[in-house]
Amino acid sequence: MEYIAFDAHKHYTLASVARPDGQLVREQRLSHERGVLQQFLARCEPGSPVAVETIGNWYWIVDEIEAAGCVPKLVHARKAKLMMGEINKTDRLDVRGLNRLQRNGTLPTVWIPSGELRDQRDLPRTRMVLVRQRTPLKNRLHATLAKYALHDFEVSDVFGVRGRDLLRKRLELLRSHTAYVSEHLLKQVEELGGRSASSSYISRPRSSRPRRFNNS
Repeated sequence: MEYIAFDAHKHYTLASVARPDGQLVREQRLSHERGVLQQFLARCEPGSPVAVETIGNWYWIVDEIEAAGCVPKLVHARKAKLMMGEINKTDRLDVRGLNRLQRNGTLPTVWIPSGELRDQRDLPRTRMVLVRQRTPLKNRLHATLAKYALHDFEVSDVFGVRGRDLLRKRLELLRSHTAYVSEHLLKQVEELGGRSASSSYISRPRSSRPRRFNNS
C-alpha cells in the first residue's frame, strides 16, 4: 500500500506518493483534464488511500480516484491545517503533511456520499437558488404597487393563480414604463417558479425515487 495526497487547485493538482515508512516515491503537478488523475493513480498500488481536501471541485476528483481503484479520503481542510502545524504554506508542504497524517492514522476525514447521491443533491440545491432569485423580484413588484397605492389585494397569495390575474389588472393602472418593467418582472417570477418546481421531487428520474409500499 502507498499513501497518496492531492493538493487540488482550480487548474491543477500537486500529487504526492509516499511509502508506509515515509519514503517519498514521487511528486507531480497534474493539469486538470479529465482522465489525467486516473492515469497518474494507475501507476500506484490499487486500493491505496488518496487524501484530498474539501474544495469546490472535489466531485470529479473523487470520481477519478474511485475509477483508478483507489480509496478517496475527503479531508476536513481546517482541522488538517491545524494538525499539520505548518507555519509556511506551500503545495509541497501540504501534500506531505496530509500523507504524514495518513501514516500516523490521524487524518481528519468527512463522509463522502455516493456518486448517485451527489447527483441527486443538485435538485434541492438548484431549487434553493431559484427561490432566492425569485424573492427579490416579488419584493420589487410589491414595492412598485405600494408606490401607487395598488398593493391591497383580496387574496392571501398575490402570486397564486387568482392573485396573478388580479395583479395583471393592477399593472394596467400603472404608468406605461412602470407597467412595462413590472410585467417583465412578473414573467420572470412565473418562469423561476416553473423552474423551481421542475427541480423538485416530481422531476427526479423514476429510478432515484424512494420506493413506497402499500401497508394494506
